[in-house]
Amino acid sequence: MKKVSLMRPSRRASDEMRAVSFERGVLRHAEGSCLVKFGDTHVLVAATLEERLPPWLKGQGRGWVTAEYSMLPRATLERTRREATQGKQSGRTQEIQRLIGRSLRSVTDLVGLGERQITLDCDVIQADGGTRTAAITGAWVALHDCLSWMKSRSMLRELPLRQHVAAVSCGIYEGKPVLDLDYAEDSVAETDANFVMTGEGGIVEIQGTAEKTPFSQDELLALLALARSGVDKLVALQKQAVG
Repeated sequence: MKKVSLMRPSRRASDEMRAVSFERGVLRHAEGSCLVKFGDTHVLVAATLEERLPPWLKGQGRGWVTAEYSMLPRATLERTRREATQGKQSGRTQEIQRLIGRSLRSVTDLVGLGERQITLDCDVIQADGGTRTAAITGAWVALHDCLSWMKSRSMLRELPLRQHVAAVSCGIYEGKPVLDLDYAEDSVAETDANFVMTGEGGIVEIQGTAEKTPFSQDELLALLALARSGVDKLVALQKQAVG
């Protein structure tokens, strides 16, 4: 009997990512900026250098990298109210921006940065699944350019970036592990997971949820293998983007 292969809504192979691109220097005033696209998910990232620190870090001889995340009202099919008009951030927004900050700090030499803070503002201008993974991956490029800006002005002797970091989503869709879910898959996937990994293969964070039935250890390992291949591709694109 002939085996029927999985047909994803996007017609991609199970281990195929969406088209990914990085456009650098898109904001005139930011020390570093990047428009990152994972297919139809587009995120604008701005890196801002500030000669100040959170009060609890003062005098410790190290800097800080943090992030803010937001989704523009018409990034989605139906308009979403701005969180500012509601007077507070949602739990989802807080969780995502903390994840972005943790991810970038994991590859930054905070002592080498000095007593300064870099804030990465990640604004989703169009959403089609994987906004947090696109934000993390593009934020690395914006951070790199911010640090390069500082080095060119003799504020740093060398870039305090230890290695690359990127993120990708994986999931179980129609019973099969797939890489880089778009919204059509993410909204109905049996399992949805996000993997943040370094260019050297280190795991920064894994977020995995069984939306319907629990997933097995073998399925987790299959997702991890897909994520590793996806991050390898993303890091190669980051390297190409920053030259």
